[in-house]
Amino acid sequence: MRALLLPSRAGPAALLLVLCLQLGASNAQENNWKVMTMDLQMQQTAKKNEEVPVTLKLSTEVQECMVVKTYLKSSRPLEGTSHNYDFTSCLCNDYPRTFFWDIRSNYTVKIAAVVDIIRELNICPEDRAVVPIKANRFYTFQTLQITS
Repeated sequence: MRALLLPSRAGPAALLLVLCLQLGASNAQENNWKVMTMDLQMQQTAKKNEEVPVTLKLSTEVQECMVVKTYLKSSRPLEGTSHNYDFTSCLCNDYPRTFFWDIRSNYTVKIAAVVDIIRELNICPEDRAVVPIKANRFYTFQTLQITS
């Protein structure tokens, strides 16, 4: 009978320990890192056929590196110095990336900068890149208003 009393006396201490561990685990789960931070910079208005620079700054709080494919999409076809708007690069928390495009349009367009986190070898050092389980596509958009 005494053997049963000892665990019952340790019960409140054990419950307190479990509660503290549970709270600690809960706080650890709340420390969500931002997988992707995007800053799209582009002038809001332009004249017909005027060259418009577009800049996208990417950063991450994830500790591991990621292979990112970055590209532009638009509501109408774009003209520019190059028709290749795709970049593939390695993004690490200590090495943010900046991408540049020059576009032209004769009509108002909505521009989306899209970032896909992909699996591709020989982009990141030592091929230790990660791919998030839930979200692997991020985007932001702006409108370029064309004036006469």
